[in-house]
Amino acid sequence: MRNLKFITAFNGAGYHGFQRQPELPTIQGEIESALHKILNQSVSITGCSRTDAGVHARSFCFNASVESNIPEENLVRALNTQLPSDIVILSCEETDGNFNARFSAKGKEYVYLVNNKKQRDVFLQAYHYPYALNLELLQETAQLFVGEHDFAAFCRSEGREAVNSTVREIFSFDVKESGGFAELIVRGNGFLYNMVRIMAGTLIYINEGKLSVGDILQAFETGSREKAGKTLPPCGLYLNRVFY
Repeated sequence: MRNLKFITAFNGAGYHGFQRQPELPTIQGEIESALHKILNQSVSITGCSRTDAGVHARSFCFNASVESNIPEENLVRALNTQLPSDIVILSCEETDGNFNARFSAKGKEYVYLVNNKKQRDVFLQAYHYPYALNLELLQETAQLFVGEHDFAAFCRSEGREAVNSTVREIFSFDVKESGGFAELIVRGNGFLYNMVRIMAGTLIYINEGKLSVGDILQAFETGSREKAGKTLPPCGLYLNRVFY
């Protein structure tokens, strides 16, 4: 049995997230179906993360145990002929039998993409925000999230019940702008349900004067969801990298 490590990228707009769900289109379901057609065996893949419905990935890792001896390069080519056009396999390599895409991960990097132009871009998945952005203020405020904190206030309520702890460590959080687009780039050891989208929404509220630095500090102290910003839509969120 070979343990294969894959890197895939996908546009999640038409899917209900990565994780397989009965009778709903998911990334996992599409990939497992393609593997079954190619290998003539049932294959269950392990993804590095769950993603919400509508969220995208530029570099998403999953692993699978297979009996086939098909060379990795040929398997990539075969999968890409079977998968829909909004999912692509970027690479495949045989790895240690103990490798697990989820539990071997040391951290992840997400990007929340904001279209800051006056008009929407109908060809790009991004959050449209046609108002002035105070990038210096946003960069300064983003540093409040860096470090180890209890992110209960920055998590959807259902997500709190699904985890043992809401404490996470953020390694870095940067705001960059280029050509009318702003990227909110956050790295951490793990993320809660809707956490990045709520952090991004908090920065938008800071930009609009609806929240203050004091509100963010109180959110950390109290765990109150009301002290944090809105949850931005999934269209702008990309899993950018996974670190092993």
